[in-house]
Amino acid sequence: MAVFCTPEGIRLEYEVHGEGAPLVLVAGLGYDRWTWHRMVPGLSRHHRVITFDNRGVGGSDAPPGPYSAEQLARDTASLIEGLGLGRAHVLGHSMGGFVAQALAITWPERIDRLILSATHFGGPRHVPISPEALAVLTDVGVDPAERFRRGLAVSCAPGFVEANPALIAAWMQRRVTHPVDPTAYRAQLAIGLALFDEKASFEPHLREVQAKTLLLSGALDLVMPPGNATLLAEVLPHGRVVLLPEAGHFFPIEAPEAAVAAILEFLAEPDERLSA
Repeated sequence: MAVFCTPEGIRLEYEVHGEGAPLVLVAGLGYDRWTWHRMVPGLSRHHRVITFDNRGVGGSDAPPGPYSAEQLARDTASLIEGLGLGRAHVLGHSMGGFVAQALAITWPERIDRLILSATHFGGPRHVPISPEALAVLTDVGVDPAERFRRGLAVSCAPGFVEANPALIAAWMQRRVTHPVDPTAYRAQLAIGLALFDEKASFEPHLREVQAKTLLLSGALDLVMPPGNATLLAEVLPHGRVVLLPEAGHFFPIEAPEAAVAAILEFLAEPDERLSA
């Protein structure tokens, strides 16, 4: 574990695993770099993998919110530059996908290839979260353990919880022993809520993104329905959809092997952007 301080003075905890072309992983709402722990071993056999805690979670600073996707994208761009990477492949999951889109739009020089994982572009055309999932994500008044149980019910594929009791127990223990401060959680939650406004949508800007892009989604995702991956592919000039069967929203934990295989295949493809 190491600490990087952004030009704004925000301390970000990060880790580096493996060697090779750099791959930066941006986590979702309320999750720190632990969210990637089942994918890092496979990815780091081929890439220099950088995981970090967004502002508001884990060991990173939690300044007063609300936060914006652009703020967290600036943090990410500063980390890429500060580590001397120049540019990197960037994978953003869920809320991290909002951050990755903002990064690709505003700091394209920091991105090599882009992976938008279980996310959407906002505005009126995106496929919305199910009402059940939205109720769970926005209810910060319940006990963290109870919110975790409710969250699993809407975020994982049917039958996953019942089939993996040991994994679920370890996952719950992690959430209980590393709770997210409710104020900081609300600050991050504001990122997604702001995107319901048409003026905040990334959609009008994505046609200018030249990074080769993988749209990765769980086929059974109720939080960010997979139809959003199709919509993203329609506007991104170099976007392609891959659906992970039998996986829900938390596929970095539900289906890490399948996710790693799809990502490594994508990153190994020849770059044809300049030949068009």
